[in-house]
Amino acid sequence: MLEVLLYGALLFYNKNKSLHTMKKLVFATNNPHKIKEVQAMLPQDIQLVSLEAIGCQEEIPETADTIEDNAILKAKYIKDNYGYDVFADDTGLEIEALNNEPGVRSARYAGEHKNSLENMQLVLQKMKKQTNRKARFKTIFALYIGKKLHLFEGIVQGFISQNPKGENGFGYDPIFIPNGYEQTFAEISCQEKNTISHRAKATQQLVTFLKQF
Repeated sequence: MLEVLLYGALLFYNKNKSLHTMKKLVFATNNPHKIKEVQAMLPQDIQLVSLEAIGCQEEIPETADTIEDNAILKAKYIKDNYGYDVFADDTGLEIEALNNEPGVRSARYAGEHKNSLENMQLVLQKMKKQTNRKARFKTIFALYIGKKLHLFEGIVQGFISQNPKGENGFGYDPIFIPNGYEQTFAEISCQEKNTISHRAKATQQLVTFLKQF
């Protein structure tokens, strides 16, 4: 009987120890698609927390001139104002024929109201007479743990389609075809996209770091 009680106590201790050692990490976004994509690739003992969950209601400034600096700006804002360990991402679609536009302005390409459909329509309009349709997605993660900043980069090469296709994904996914594929990101399953995308590549670097940390 004593052995059974000791075994039960050990299970209870290990269970509660694992709960206490679960790492909560703020992802500086309220975009459920981004959170879902990244959470699926993280170890089970790391739980992502959204901006809403920490009570951040304000609009975080995104006034930097580069994708890297925008990610740093957002992560630093949360660290300085809320004190949490945090990572922020910034992603840009860079189109060769448009001098790497929309780039850092990707979310606001058609205006400050951040309308994804209008952003895509503007890109397609500007690309009508272009034969060079090469493009790439670039994601930067800026991670603050303690007082240290760490950066992770993911890039996927591809090209712009003639028309939007697919119902999956978000943002510019319906008009971006990654190299080696005939389907847009919006036609590829979430599971497959999570193995090849720019965000997946940056997340893999982040996960490797967190496992070693």
